[in-house]
Amino acid sequence: MDSVTNDFGDVLLWSFWFFIWIAAFMVWVRCLFDMFGDHTLSGWAKAGWAVLLIFVPWVGALIYLIARGRSMTERQQAKAQEVQAAQADYIKQVASTSTSATDQIASAKALLDSGAIDQGEYETLKAKALA
Repeated sequence: MDSVTNDFGDVLLWSFWFFIWIAAFMVWVRCLFDMFGDHTLSGWAKAGWAVLLIFVPWVGALIYLIARGRSMTERQQAKAQEVQAAQADYIKQVASTSTSATDQIASAKALLDSGAIDQGEYETLKAKALA
């Protein structure tokens, strides 16, 4: 019974290293995305970081995190604030009434004059506009 996973300890150790490799790969990918998403970094600097991250991936990712880790966080927070502000503006735009009360009353009056609604419906629309 000569197997790679003879006992529970071997399985546990193999699983531990597997998750370490997955985590290291995720850090490496995050460094790549940050590097190419940074608009303040020049093309030559991006090329240098790319060479470092490709040819010595784990050491390069560690150096990248040490050298640019703080700015990674600042860029990520700034992007989150931009997205949140854009979302808030969109919600305000969609939720707010696009016409003023006077415009609503005028359109209701036009409908009353054309005979599309009666006096009771006009009063209801007018009350909703003024509320």
